[in-house]
Amino acid sequence: MRTTIPAAIAALALTASAQQAHQPEAKPMHTNRLTGETSPYLLQHAHNPVDWFPWGDEAFEEARRRDVPIFLSIGYSTCYWCHVMERESFESEATARVMNEHYVCVKVDREERPDVDDIYMAATQALTGRGGWPMSVWLEPESLRPFYAGTYFPPEQRHGMPAFTDVLLGISEAWKGDRRQEIIEQSQSLADAVRHQLEEREAPVVVGENEIMDAVSGLLRIYDSQWGGFGGAPKFPQPTYIEFLLAVRDSADESTRQAIDQSVRGTLDKMMIGGIRDHVGGGFHRYSVDAEWTVPHFEKMLYDQGQLLSVYAKAAAVYEDSEYERTAIEIADYVLREMTDESGAFYSAQDAEVDGKEGLNYLWLESELRDVLTEDESKLALDVYSVASGPNFQDPHHPDEPARNVLRFSERPEQTAARLGLSVDELHAKLDAVNAKLKSARDERKQPGLDDKILTSWNAIAIHGLASLGNVSGNQAYTDAAVRATDVILTTMRDGEGTLLRTARAGEAKTPAFFEDYAWLTAALIELHHASDDTKWLDKASSLAEEAESIFGDPDSGGFFDTRENQSDLFVRGQIIYDGAIPSATSVFLNALIDLSTLTGEQWFASRAARGLVATSGAIHRAPVGYVNSARGLYRALSSDIPLAQALQAAGAKQPAQSHENAESFQAVEVFADTERISLKPGEVETFRVKLQIADGYHIVAADPGPDAADMLEPLRVGVVGGTGVGAFADYPAGVSYRTEGVEGELLVYSSEVEFDIVLEAENERAGRPIVIVTFQACSDTECLQPQTVELDVAIDVTN
Repeated sequence: MRTTIPAAIAALALTASAQQAHQPEAKPMHTNRLTGETSPYLLQHAHNPVDWFPWGDEAFEEARRRDVPIFLSIGYSTCYWCHVMERESFESEATARVMNEHYVCVKVDREERPDVDDIYMAATQALTGRGGWPMSVWLEPESLRPFYAGTYFPPEQRHGMPAFTDVLLGISEAWKGDRRQEIIEQSQSLADAVRHQLEEREAPVVVGENEIMDAVSGLLRIYDSQWGGFGGAPKFPQPTYIEFLLAVRDSADESTRQAIDQSVRGTLDKMMIGGIRDHVGGGFHRYSVDAEWTVPHFEKMLYDQGQLLSVYAKAAAVYEDSEYERTAIEIADYVLREMTDESGAFYSAQDAEVDGKEGLNYLWLESELRDVLTEDESKLALDVYSVASGPNFQDPHHPDEPARNVLRFSERPEQTAARLGLSVDELHAKLDAVNAKLKSARDERKQPGLDDKILTSWNAIAIHGLASLGNVSGNQAYTDAAVRATDVILTTMRDGEGTLLRTARAGEAKTPAFFEDYAWLTAALIELHHASDDTKWLDKASSLAEEAESIFGDPDSGGFFDTRENQSDLFVRGQIIYDGAIPSATSVFLNALIDLSTLTGEQWFASRAARGLVATSGAIHRAPVGYVNSARGLYRALSSDIPLAQALQAAGAKQPAQSHENAESFQAVEVFADTERISLKPGEVETFRVKLQIADGYHIVAADPGPDAADMLEPLRVGVVGGTGVGAFADYPAGVSYRTEGVEGELLVYSSEVEFDIVLEAENERAGRPIVIVTFQACSDTECLQPQTVELDVAIDVTN
């Protein structure tokens, strides 16, 4: 659902006179309430002139006392555009005066409070059609409902974006003037849209092998056969896709297995040799800005390391590939060397920038390499790391900087060794010596910032990966590291009442854990059981799963809530099951329940897994690629003793709605796009056209269905899922009148066929792999089918 801000408020936000940005000068030190926080992101803002509050009752009560809106800014410590907005606006004395005078300003670390981030991201996307970080949201103070939102705002009008102070002053004027009621109504409308998105559950449908094959064919369809990966630029590793394909390959027919192997190996190979991998220091950067995996967004996230560690370890075993195992080992060694605290727990992330420059620590001039290496070593490095081909990185934000090199292979090491007349072992020995010198030189440079908070779920992801590697490689050191970190989490991340906690830093643990923390920790304990064959980890996993059910289980739907009951600072209790950069907590927990059922033989785990799959069945059927980790759970359930068929029957699950003589192939609506690939530049838009072909005897509900439309009918909508940073808008045509006997009022619909344009726009901070979707509901004169969402087979490349 997309909600439109009242025109009067929008106009005021865009036209109020802007305060002039304060020019950089020596400023006195400021101190605000964030100095008492533990989050590195919040501490980065502790000396802004903005009078920041942390999220909590003190801020809410102050806004109510002053009768002013709340300005909520959400980000994270390694977010590039968060740093930019801080430098441009939050460090400005003039901007801070406007913020402090007209608002109570609140900062949230999205990694500490994913629940807050999820709710207001849903609001931002509903209102604007896009999302990203920094997220900027305006809330009414009584119920914390949002009424206006965006992401990054520049200090002056730029590229079609309003100046931040214009927005601040315009909204404040509307709040203080005679438009307060419009704002309250807007907040209610937007809150209802968020509730609809986060709370509404799809009716259960019978699912099985068809959904598994739909997921496989969907992934193979979007596989980039030239460069690996799924979809276009920016490219994210998407380990969840690979986990699914590795799971289903053994039962696939020969041709499907070959296609799976090509996509899995092609992706793992291209990432392994590409610039997204840190060849000198180990580990992987967050994503590649290009389709070739050459230039990364340079931040390093713990959750990426853990998932890729697991995937490369598993692929090493499946394909007996020593290079995959070497890659996994380098990830593990990097995490243990640079992302581990004294206790053995793991830090969260390393920043992308140094001195405001993207990737500066990781980039090389040819002369810098020659200064560090001998002549023979330089010759090897310039060849193997593609430096001889010329620079491949130019900082778009600092065009006066010299072009530099992201180090990357052009081919697998076996091919390089053969070309140079070396054995693979000889090549690696030479490169190890080169990398040791380069790492030593790199360590002398100014280092990127470290987010040293401990997150339970992200630690569990890393534990899971280390245990997988220990199991595959037989190297006890990695299993021992997983055990050490697990002991830290289990002993220090509980409060005095035994409540599992989400986050810790500098010896202080806080915030009751979310479902994500429980799900991943359960999965990690199971993997540790596999690696160590110690049943105590299985016992702990069983107990934790039962605890999670008591806190987050939904007895009505059989699904799971992401948050605890009765959280007074949230206006909705959501159940998010879509898989993003981290698979959904529900999907992780479903697979853990299936593991526990197999390992313990206890029927409760099997029955609970079945009920959870029933609750997600509608989503799996509708968009199996979007819910691919739940689809992996479905695949495993179909080949195990999980009583899924009985659970579906008990829930009254229906066969997927079809009403045609040739039901197996019938589709009431077919969706066609006039392109297979769109290239976007930040701040620019691109348009493509879609056509919906509607079967005879059917119609679909129009985008504007009219005032008499029933609330349960789903209007035509386009959107973006699976990522942020790309917005989608549609120029919907008007519907035609439809009336039927026995139903009062008029419904506006489309029949036969409908065509319209979809406009895509790229924005600042991107995450995930954005997929354009079209949602519609088809009806005949006698029945309405279930709403359907189609993922368009249109690759989105975002270029600088």
